[in-house]
Amino acid sequence: MSVNRCVCFISRLQRHFNSRTPRITTSSCHVSSGSSLLQGQHRPGTVVWSRDVSSNSSSPKPPDTSLFVPLSLKADASADGGVGIELTQPLDKNELLKVLNRFYKRKEMQKLAADSGLDARLFHQAFISFRKYILEMTSLPADLHIILNDICCGAGHIDDIYPYFMRHAKQIFPMLDCMDDLRKISDLRVPANWYPEARAIQRKVIFHAGPTNSGKTYHAIQRYLAAKSGVYCGPLKLLAHEIFEKSNDAGVPCDLVTGEERTFVDPEGRAAGHVACTIEMCSVTTPYEVAVIDEIQMIRDPSRGWAWTRALLGLCAEEIHVCGEPAAIDFIKELMFTTGEEVEVHNYQRLTPFSILDHAVESLDNLRPGDCIVCFSKNDIYSISRQIEARGQECAVIYGSLPPGTKLSQAKKFNDPDDPCKILVATDAIGMGLNLSIKRIIFNSLVKPNVNEKGEKQMETISTSQALQIAGRAGRFSSKFKEGEVTTMHRDDLPVLKEILSHSVDPIETAGLHPTAEQIEMFAYHLPDATLSNLVDIFVSLSQVDGLYFVCNIDDFKFLADMIQHIPLNLRSRYVFCTAPINKKQPFVCTSFLKFARQFSRDEPLIFDWVCRHISWPLAPPKNIKDLVHLEAVHDVLDLYLWLSYRFMDMFPDTASIREIQRELDDIIQQGVRNITRLIRASDTTVTDPLQAQSNRHSQTGRGTGSTNFLTGSRGQGGQRASEQMMDSSLASRLVRDGLLTPDLLQQLQREWSKDQKQDNSSQRALDLEHQSNNKGKRKKKKK
Repeated sequence: MSVNRCVCFISRLQRHFNSRTPRITTSSCHVSSGSSLLQGQHRPGTVVWSRDVSSNSSSPKPPDTSLFVPLSLKADASADGGVGIELTQPLDKNELLKVLNRFYKRKEMQKLAADSGLDARLFHQAFISFRKYILEMTSLPADLHIILNDICCGAGHIDDIYPYFMRHAKQIFPMLDCMDDLRKISDLRVPANWYPEARAIQRKVIFHAGPTNSGKTYHAIQRYLAAKSGVYCGPLKLLAHEIFEKSNDAGVPCDLVTGEERTFVDPEGRAAGHVACTIEMCSVTTPYEVAVIDEIQMIRDPSRGWAWTRALLGLCAEEIHVCGEPAAIDFIKELMFTTGEEVEVHNYQRLTPFSILDHAVESLDNLRPGDCIVCFSKNDIYSISRQIEARGQECAVIYGSLPPGTKLSQAKKFNDPDDPCKILVATDAIGMGLNLSIKRIIFNSLVKPNVNEKGEKQMETISTSQALQIAGRAGRFSSKFKEGEVTTMHRDDLPVLKEILSHSVDPIETAGLHPTAEQIEMFAYHLPDATLSNLVDIFVSLSQVDGLYFVCNIDDFKFLADMIQHIPLNLRSRYVFCTAPINKKQPFVCTSFLKFARQFSRDEPLIFDWVCRHISWPLAPPKNIKDLVHLEAVHDVLDLYLWLSYRFMDMFPDTASIREIQRELDDIIQQGVRNITRLIRASDTTVTDPLQAQSNRHSQTGRGTGSTNFLTGSRGQGGQRASEQMMDSSLASRLVRDGLLTPDLLQQLQREWSKDQKQDNSSQRALDLEHQSNNKGKRKKKKK
């Protein structure tokens, strides 16, 4: 029987038996053609152009079917009450199995299914489910029962099963019936259309382009202060806070808006004409005269680039002042061409020069006042700061996970000419947001961990853009050092640094995008049984972007979505929780996030006393590095509470009390950082002993005999072998994997262990010789 005859036969059966097809409820798959989210709203005459976008006839992006999770069907009693058996006869299960397996092997059926969206993987999954359904059901729908009976009796063709198979496939994979609508929702090719208020006005875009310390942001801020209303959008809370203070000090009332803080200068809480905010928090519906978007090159950031794209395309301001690297000029021009807006470029030169030295520092004994050693590992910071203070010098410490108040405190300590602290040890966190009086930047390493666009963590050499951002902190215009110097700690790294800085910065070519809550909600309407993580995965797999854009990494979002999947939350609340900016490497922060979500789901407000019990407040000053790391995690937890309090005010009501203990905690952390070398020494008793035992085992087996010069970076083959062998040991590899040690630190520890062992051996030999000499003297006296 042909497929056409099969269809006619089915229609006759449906008229006779009035069969009911659905056995599970699926949502309607209709998208309104008038959706403003998908179609955009334009005034007459507004033209939005998109690069590399063909017409609707272009072939759609094939979905990643590995993300499609089949639904389980509940086995109902027969929809037709056994009518099929009454009209024919009971089916032989063994014969049915043979028939179904023959159907599965039919290439023609596989091709027909592929044309309907079932690739080989989905076809196999659908067949397994279909076969199980047929063999396990006590009675089947009448039409399906009659067709199967005809085939088993030789009166029907094996292909007649196909319509019933597809009906079942669409029940377990409901997305097959609304794939076109899902593609429309995830079409990201013209994001400028998402901001109708911005498209309704003709904006003037001014690009202030220049290197670090060129005054580009200063000129943009001057225009911002002179305007009747304005918004500053920066990448860091520290930068937003700095503009907030500058504006109010200049007599221009300015509010502060970050993810965790809202500060209104008006006592009654009325909004000021100016606002300084972190870029994720900027409003794309409030009209302004002037908007400033700082560090525009971050539009290509794999995780946060979407925020710069949203601000650039969506801010409703008569003037958009963009500040950043010259490498972004051509891209911003092209992006603005899609909205019909011209870009005016102002170029700036560095105000003070900096030079690359011809020699490396090589030893911490060669440090000078105004030096800043840049590390890309917190553990390197711990090690170097201890070695510096062991030489009788004080140093300030700044790294990313420190609270903003502690960073400012350490920066003030370093900048104070009357403070004995003249050396700074920091990560690349100093690249933005802090005004520092640095004479010489010293790169302790040129390799840092990085997350690529696929979300994969990897170690790679810093880029020219990153090197210039950090090196540019030397010799700032406003500092006492009018010329800056840049070098490396290790001799072997210096030619590499010179090579990096000799290159021009790679031009920016794409901007980040991110699925919105509205888009995910529309997906959930069509796929009500999918998890949030699965919804986002399918969205990204179906998303279409033109050559100007890419979809930002969503691994952190999915991590949080999977963590709270078992907690009953509505989709909008779940989405908001999953966008919370938390450090997923901190177990205590993740545990707190989970408890917050669980308490929220019970509709129980998270009051101050509950939070204090959870974090064990009050907290004592840290006694070792582990305590300090925990206090930093607690500070992040309080940040998370404040962040959620502005999204769910009734469920997180005690913001004032939480902010008060957070300030106290900041003071405790500052006290710990001021005594960081004492904390490191206290930590040595818990860390060094096991490693010492491991080193002794290596030395007893004749391994680890190579020497390593940590400060010069000259590493012999023996030292490399020793480090590799230690890496293979369970404890050392675990410490490296957890980020508590780096290969460089392992080599340094090996060097110290070897030195200590040699000293111990020398001391033991001296004692032995002295003992032998004493014994000889005693024997001579006895003879006399």
